[in-house]
Amino acid sequence: MAEYSLEVPLENEDVKKLKAGDKVSLSGIIYTARDSAHERLVKLIEAGDELPIPLEGQIIYYVGPAPTPPGRAIGSAGPTTSYRMDPYTPVLIENGLKGMIGKGGRTKPVVDAMKKGTAVYFAATGGAAALIAQSILSSEVVAYEDLGAEAIRKLEVKDFPVIVAQDCHGGNVYVEGQAKYAE
Repeated sequence: MAEYSLEVPLENEDVKKLKAGDKVSLSGIIYTARDSAHERLVKLIEAGDELPIPLEGQIIYYVGPAPTPPGRAIGSAGPTTSYRMDPYTPVLIENGLKGMIGKGGRTKPVVDAMKKGTAVYFAATGGAAALIAQSILSSEVVAYEDLGAEAIRKLEVKDFPVIVAQDCHGGNVYVEGQAKYAE
């Protein structure tokens, strides 16, 4: 298991060196989106329309943050279960998305798209939403404000802590971790 500090947007070389179980500290700009926002993004792609956010090299964090307390950049911001985004994720990877952050495993179509598109799936620690929020320096709604907490936000992050859950080589910490502890 290695440790990396990476700047977003990611390059293919960044993603290729990551292996399931690696610890990664992310800095730069990431975006939030959940299933309703994903559905809208895919519809725009299918229509050939411009997207409200760039996808090339970007990371989407699956989160619906709590209301922002006074004096803070964002409220508690823990990961949500990722499988709800799986029907839309392969299309986003085909259009340049390099990373996702959530919790729980991904489906085979997503894993296949990650291998083909050189993308990575990170896990953020569930139950540590307040701690994670401390790595978010700023938050701005940039699309779909009508979705409330599920609107697309642009987050500036510094040393945002994640684990590589599934890499672009087929490594899967959920499978490998269970096998290790079954020995």
